[in-house]
Amino acid sequence: MNSQGVPSGTRPEGARDEAEAARAVQGLFASIAPRYDFLNHLLSLNRDRVWRRRTARALAPRLARAGSRALDLCCGTADLALELARVSRGQVVGSDFVHGMLVLAQGKIPRADAGLVLVEADALSLPFADESFEVVTAAFGFRNLANYQRGLEEIRRVLKRGGEVGILEFALPQRGLFARFYRFYFHRVLPWLGGMISGSRAAYSYLPASVEKFPDCDGFARWMEGAGLRNVRYQSWTGGTVALYLGEKS
Repeated sequence: MNSQGVPSGTRPEGARDEAEAARAVQGLFASIAPRYDFLNHLLSLNRDRVWRRRTARALAPRLARAGSRALDLCCGTADLALELARVSRGQVVGSDFVHGMLVLAQGKIPRADAGLVLVEADALSLPFADESFEVVTAAFGFRNLANYQRGLEEIRRVLKRGGEVGILEFALPQRGLFARFYRFYFHRVLPWLGGMISGSRAAYSYLPASVEKFPDCDGFARWMEGAGLRNVRYQSWTGGTVALYLGEKS
């Protein structure tokens, strides 16, 4: 926990420090890369496609400006980056530190599309100059960072003044019958099914554990404000199971 009340970052089982946490996350996602897209669509009942399209639409006014630049952090196989590129009149950069994910992502980008490029990079040490992008996004990747505070600082550093950040993350519904059903699915069914199909039970046991440790929507909004972002707000979707957080650099 740092001075702003933000926990240091994710800690997969057995990881003793940031370096070990980063290596563990990198290894987990490398192991499931071949089945990643299929499982995302299956386990979310295809709602993940809708969530990414909504995220792109929320940021479309900035992306539609001629010459705009957008950065999609922890882009995985580039599903969100591709949605951003569809509404952008500028360049979209997808960044991830898992090489296998980027190989799969490259295969999904149309050969004639020069507006979407991929970069292998760590979200905690980005190879971009200050104030390089009008938009910075991350879909289901921020909570996997080994240092949350540094991740927010890097986002704010590379974001232009007046630019906007959009972070799409899992959340947990808090009350009612649906909340109880979802937690059973999330903690029992998802790890079993994801592990059986991907061959990595550890990766799909890590997912619900990491979401449980992540703050609720109000808590994460406060983290963003503490990092110097303004006009922070969020939208909860699909019964409170995901949230899109938006903020601006003043």
